[in-house]
Formats: sequence, C-alpha cells, structure tokens
Amino acid sequence: MSKELETLRYLTAQELFAALPEIGEDMTARPVRNEGVMTFASALLDSPTPEEAVTFAAQMFSRRVAIWWGHECLRHVRDLLEPTDHAMMQAAAAWVAAPDESARAALLDRALAEPIRSPGVWLALATGWAGTSLTPPETPPVQPPRYLTGRGVNAAVLAALARVEQPRRKGTLGDFVSMARDLAAPDLA
Repeated sequence: MSKELETLRYLTAQELFAALPEIGEDMTARPVRNEGVMTFASALLDSPTPEEAVTFAAQMFSRRVAIWWGHECLRHVRDLLEPTDHAMMQAAAAWVAAPDESARAALLDRALAEPIRSPGVWLALATGWAGTSLTPPETPPVQPPRYLTGRGVNAAVLAALARVEQPRRKGTLGDFVSMARDLAAPDLA
C-alpha cells in the first residue's frame, strides 16, 4: 500500500478478501480481477444478490467510518425506525465523533440488554465491537475479531433496508451504495 488510507481498509476488493477471509462467509460474490472496492461494490448492485453491496461496503471501511456509514444509512430511513433505534444511533454517532472506551463499553452493554436486535441496536453492537476489547476494563482484554464491526453494520443496514417498502427498496439500496461512494472518495482520489 503506497499511501495511508483514511477511510478504506484497502483499495481493491481482492486485497480486502485476502486480508479478511471472513467476508467470504457472508457473501457469495468474489472479485474476479483486481478491481477497486467501489467498482466491485457498485457491480454488486446488478448481481443476483444486490444486498451483498451492503455486506461488502460494511467491511471495506475502517471501523469508525463503517459505523458512520451505517448511521447515515439508518438516518436515510429514520421514519421507519423506533425511538430505541434513534437513541442507539445518537450514541453511535457520538462515539464516532469522539471515540471513548468507556462510552463504547457502556453502549455495548446497553445494546446487549435490548431484547430486539433492531437496526439501531445492531449499529450500537457494531460500535461496541469497534474497541480494543470485548470485555469490561477490569478483566483481561479480549480483542474483537476484525470482521465483527462490519458484520454489525451489515446487520443494521440490511435490517433497515428490510423495512423499506418493496417498490422503493432497490432505489434505497442504490442510495446506500452512493453514500458509501461519497465516503470513500477521499481515498480514491
């Protein structure tokens, strides 16, 4: 990698699949050539499973950026979400703006206590999994797997997308990928 990336983990889809093989457990599409991450994500929109564009985008970003992208996707469909989702989204956005381990751990505890894994709760879980340890500060640290935050963001965005009426779903999915493209733009310039 010749330059340090600000938002993306890697510039090509093949690099991401090689570095994060767990993504292959979550989607069937595979890069067939050395294509850029946004080229691959955009092509997924025309694949047999266009929702895999969300799965891929959730993993292509650094953890904080992935959480922010998930937040923005949920905000895009905020009228379909519940008050709990809005509260969890607000806490996730606050953590993105000012990462703090104690706030992150508290958000993880709040999300784990929720009986329903709604979009906002999934986003809060993703945020909780973005820290240096999955365990409370007074216990030995357990580093979260690198793919876990992306899986939480993926679940949040797909759960939100599922609430969109069928006739609008494809357009909303396209909007989500467009937002990913906008966030990735600084690294692709």
